[in-house]
Amino acid sequence: MDDSLVTWLGSIQARAGGLAPSETSVVQLLLEDPLFVGSATTAQVAARAGVSAPSVVRAARALGFGGFADLKLEIARARGTTDFFDPSPALGADATTRTIIDASARAGHDALTALSGALGTAALDAAVDSVLHAQQVMAFGAGPSATVAADAVFRLRALGARTVGIADHESAMIAMRLLGSDDVVVLVSSTGRTATTLAVADAASSSGATLIAITNQYGTPLTDLADVVLTVGGAPLSEQMAAAGSRIAHLAVVDALAAAIAIRDPDRRRRAEYAGIDLPDFG
Repeated sequence: MDDSLVTWLGSIQARAGGLAPSETSVVQLLLEDPLFVGSATTAQVAARAGVSAPSVVRAARALGFGGFADLKLEIARARGTTDFFDPSPALGADATTRTIIDASARAGHDALTALSGALGTAALDAAVDSVLHAQQVMAFGAGPSATVAADAVFRLRALGARTVGIADHESAMIAMRLLGSDDVVVLVSSTGRTATTLAVADAASSSGATLIAITNQYGTPLTDLADVVLTVGGAPLSEQMAAAGSRIAHLAVVDALAAAIAIRDPDRRRRAEYAGIDLPDFG
């Protein structure tokens, strides 16, 4: 598998939220079989995706390309090899332990590779500035995302930010309603559609707090509410591996946020070192 292609697919997946159903069908085909899309005609892609030819063009434009020809050109540039990305197969009941280990490792590898193509530098800079100037920071995530939110609390608190993590939904709702414009809320959600997380986001937004979303793609209800969106992208994974891959990429985003804060504010870095927190070696 070619990492440059996986990185490019990560940027595509990050832009694939909120599309029309017909456009989503085209993008799904692109992510599953970019070799075919890169060599096919508009009509051939339309037939295989089960949509009209104009839908193929609209999908390309929705992803930010001038048209289908420009999309094909970008596939060629990202390719580098004919060994195109092949999503991990679903793990069946007869999966061996070795298969499970390999699938888990591949999910993490692919998620981290896609991250470099999806996470925008301007967005990370905005997140850093927001945290540096925040009166307090609150973090929330539901289900598997709760562990990422907890890690964000640990990392940011060590850097001197007044950070609180609230796992209980009702308690989080109360806390969000008491926030102000000087406060920041970090929300973690793979899908950007988790009902409890959206409710927390809406309450925080109504209070005037700055919302930072760590999520998989743009164009979701969560990103519509967020002020800063940190996307990880990633091509579709089987149901078993999707949460695992996303969680690893989300943790990497938290690491990047903490490292950037430490570099921008030496006093915060010294505070973290005094607290015994390991930070990257900046030389």
